[in-house]
Amino acid sequence: MVFNQGDFILVEYSIRVKETGTLLDTTDEELAKKENIYEADRLYGPTLVVLGRGWMNEVVEQELMKMEVNEEKEVEVPPEKAFGERDSGKVRTFSLKEFQRRGYSVNVGDVVEVGGVKGVVKSISGGRVVVDFNHPLAGRTLVYKVKVVGKLEEFKEKVKALASRHLNIAGGDIDVAYEEAEKKLVVSIPGKYLSRRELNYSKISLATDIFDMFKDAVEKLVFQETLSKTQAQTG
Repeated sequence: MVFNQGDFILVEYSIRVKETGTLLDTTDEELAKKENIYEADRLYGPTLVVLGRGWMNEVVEQELMKMEVNEEKEVEVPPEKAFGERDSGKVRTFSLKEFQRRGYSVNVGDVVEVGGVKGVVKSISGGRVVVDFNHPLAGRTLVYKVKVVGKLEEFKEKVKALASRHLNIAGGDIDVAYEEAEKKLVVSIPGKYLSRRELNYSKISLATDIFDMFKDAVEKLVFQETLSKTQAQTG
């Protein structure tokens, strides 16, 4: 099977730094816990990738388009296709007094902002502070281990997976209803998620993608939350 631009596929992945073996990101919850990068508020498991949207590194996406469902592959991404080569010109030295005048107490490893650009303090010696403005992964080769778990074909499946990705809510908690005559889409989620501060922003982001990706099918989008009496009393 060869995938095409716009296809909805489910992907499992892990990303490591080739030079050190350090795990940067993964969809595998147990692996994240084992290597101490687990995030309690993250939704683990196969993630939706819509090919051509730039949701994954371009080199990796090109390989995904050649793969079969259930196929697994390792893809190396060189620095110039990842976070760029290291630039010695982005390592600058400042006077410690300059930071002190601005009320900063800097230590090695601190992230500081100078002129709107963030950098990492690499050393402090003799009243001088060396700051590296390169991306922390500049000059590094990344190794992606990817597996295509499946391809989504049905409209509602695609919407549910898209909603899960944007809202960070398990697909099993999301209901999707579609009224074709009115081109009306209803996305329903349990009221227990209403307390999330980022929920409204996530809805806007989801709506933008839905109206873009399904422009011919959806003219009206409704978000619906169901709150039980118990949830209302305890919330």
